[in-house]
Amino acid sequence: MSRAATSRTVALAHEMLGDGAPLLVLHGLFGSGTNWRTIARRLAERHRVVLVDLRNHGASPHAPEMDYPLMAADVRALLDHLGLQRAALLGHSMGGKTAMRLALETPDRVERLCVVDIAPAPSNQDHQPVLAVLQALDLATIRRRADADVALSGSLPDPALRAFLLQNLVLATDGARWRIDLEAIAGNHAALTGFPDPPAGATYRGPTLFVRGARSDYLQPAHEPAIRALFPRAEMRAVAGAGHWVHAEQPVAFLETVLPFLDPEHRAALDAPR
Repeated sequence: MSRAATSRTVALAHEMLGDGAPLLVLHGLFGSGTNWRTIARRLAERHRVVLVDLRNHGASPHAPEMDYPLMAADVRALLDHLGLQRAALLGHSMGGKTAMRLALETPDRVERLCVVDIAPAPSNQDHQPVLAVLQALDLATIRRRADADVALSGSLPDPALRAFLLQNLVLATDGARWRIDLEAIAGNHAALTGFPDPPAGATYRGPTLFVRGARSDYLQPAHEPAIRALFPRAEMRAVAGAGHWVHAEQPVAFLETVLPFLDPEHRAALDAPR
């Protein structure tokens, strides 16, 4: 992965796949760009996909401050580094809030916006218990990923959740460490579960798609007025059988939902009279 930065931003690690219209993919909390590689391979058939690691995640540097204006600035600096005046953005959860903030601050930089299972509003999910469990893990005793899985199983009984979180565990010759900055995430938890007031009068009037998991409570009908106020061209789609990790739980249905939106030529063909 390569990195890009300016003097006021964090250098974001990123990986590029494919060619075509640029599309930046922004992951959620505890994730990284690598979580999106399977989806990205399909997207890369028509797009120049940039898989981004947000600050304190993946291969990107750690920083004590973490909020959506800062993360939007990081992504904007990456656009500058890549020589991209405009790009489509696809963001999941925390990445979706980052993408929304960027679109509201500088709408001319966003060609179209796809937000996955998150609203422009505070979330009611509390990640502090998970953070506390991860911080309490004695890394000095960990030699294999299986050791960590056993140690976490009592507090985190969901094996799928443990497997997702343990993608952030690095096993090196000098011992185990977390790739994510647990201290920074915990210290900025309120900012990450919240959503800051947008700039006065800000709206994003470009094409916008909100995709939610039908079994998820992160994005609800009650959020629609706020969405319409900030994103007047927003379309809403639900993916059946999916929870919050829509792209991982129902990848085929997810792609069938987002591909026509991200590819205007494809969409025009679908909408043409028959």
